[in-house]
Amino acid sequence: MGLFIEVKNLTIDYEGVQVLKNINLSINEGEVVGILGRSGAGKTILMHVLRGVEEYENISGEVIYHLARCGKCGHIEPPSKAGEKCVICTEILKACETDFVKTSVHDPNRRNVAKRIAIMLQRTFALYGDERVIINVMNSLTEIGECGPDALSKAAELLDEVQLSHRMMHIARELSGGEKQRVVLARQLVKNPMLLLADEPTGTLDPMTADVVHNVIMRAIKNYNMTMVITSHWHEVIEELADKAIFLDEGEIIFEGDPKKVSKEFMKLACTIEKEYDITVGNPIIRVKDLVKKYISVDRGVVRAVNEISFDVKEGEIFGLVGVSGAGKTTTSEILMGIVQPTSGEVEVRVGDDWVDMRKLGADNKGRATKYMGILHQEYGLYPQRTIIDNLTESIGLDLPYELAVQKAIRTLTVAGFTDAKAKSILPKMTDELSEGERHRVALSQILIKEPRIVIMDEPTGTMDPITKIEVTKSILQARDELGETFVIVSHDMDFVLEVCDRVALMRTGKIADIGDPETVLSELTEKERVEAAEES
Repeated sequence: MGLFIEVKNLTIDYEGVQVLKNINLSINEGEVVGILGRSGAGKTILMHVLRGVEEYENISGEVIYHLARCGKCGHIEPPSKAGEKCVICTEILKACETDFVKTSVHDPNRRNVAKRIAIMLQRTFALYGDERVIINVMNSLTEIGECGPDALSKAAELLDEVQLSHRMMHIARELSGGEKQRVVLARQLVKNPMLLLADEPTGTLDPMTADVVHNVIMRAIKNYNMTMVITSHWHEVIEELADKAIFLDEGEIIFEGDPKKVSKEFMKLACTIEKEYDITVGNPIIRVKDLVKKYISVDRGVVRAVNEISFDVKEGEIFGLVGVSGAGKTTTSEILMGIVQPTSGEVEVRVGDDWVDMRKLGADNKGRATKYMGILHQEYGLYPQRTIIDNLTESIGLDLPYELAVQKAIRTLTVAGFTDAKAKSILPKMTDELSEGERHRVALSQILIKEPRIVIMDEPTGTMDPITKIEVTKSILQARDELGETFVIVSHDMDFVLEVCDRVALMRTGKIADIGDPETVLSELTEKERVEAAEES
């Protein structure tokens, strides 16, 4: 197939920062192009430029679509259709070009091109959550003027196309993440797209579900003769799906070619972290003895989520609670934080020279300790309608002079892993202008700015790309080094735990199987546990 899209010297400035720098890229019709890069590399903004529905003030270069266009009705097809009859009005299609940089979003030709472009985003499912799946797809058909019995039949066909016929009567919000993505794809296929932009479509899914979604996407690419551009921070995805790939970093293409070669270059950045910080830990700051937490389950009766465990955490230590799902590690961390009350046993936190009993309520008891503790949940929340500086200062709950607030915010962001220049540049931004990895570090900064002595982190790496995971590792080590914080990290990411923790406790079915050096303890994992942990990561 011939040339479909040409990107020439594409540059975008945003508030004095070049988010894309002289991008040059050619995409052939029917080709699958992979864009590999860590969080914040510029992948998403490049996808939105290709989509063509947004205006950018400080943009230069060219984004040229080579097309076949009907002069009578304006219908657009890929360039290989030039000379054929229009499927709408039978007029002969003629070759043409449209430049998304030089034309406005209101330009009719550009709008007609954009109508034939589908997009899938990582976290934005864009579904009618309270409607049934079949209605979600029918609504998309209604938007393009298809109604009645034919629309119902067409919607059913599209759900069959994405292998979701067995969920058509389910409520959309009750679907799994992978199922939601397939409904999104079905809604996009309504357009009969010539181009699919898939921006981290499986970035938050487990490996098995991701494989299902990938297979469905590739089947649709084949059946609809689409071109696809797919972004990912997982090199395996690009190697498996793409015909060619680019490695995008800090807004620049630094490598292009065969997906496996590009992946190799990308993974060179994901080198092993050495613990650069020499910290001498202090005396215990958390003490747990014979801790038990029971729940009553209708199906299982009495469940011991935590079953007579004992350990301590030393001041300045990075302590890990590891194990597969259901091991009891999250319940343990919530008891430490005072969120969940234990059934029996002792939990104490040291404040100064005094030991506080976390089982006793009140400002002079548990409240005395929790004001010096912070927890970063896996599903952290930032205020979407607030700037980064507001997110940070409002989390303190104090009315600081603006200059002091800015100074404190920048200091905290640098501790969390941002450079001084980057920290200053993101303060006026909204949270949706940052990458997922950057938002995660802002969320960590929300905790650190409160000046806690103990930070509890629940699955801090989640589904991060390997490079961002390393940056988070560095930010934790740096925060411990510069602020003297104590960290309790709950994780099933064994590689991450091995890199960041001083000691770990391996939990199985509510009990602690072993405590000690990470390498020694993790060597005791069974093959089944290793597989389950890898799938959860």
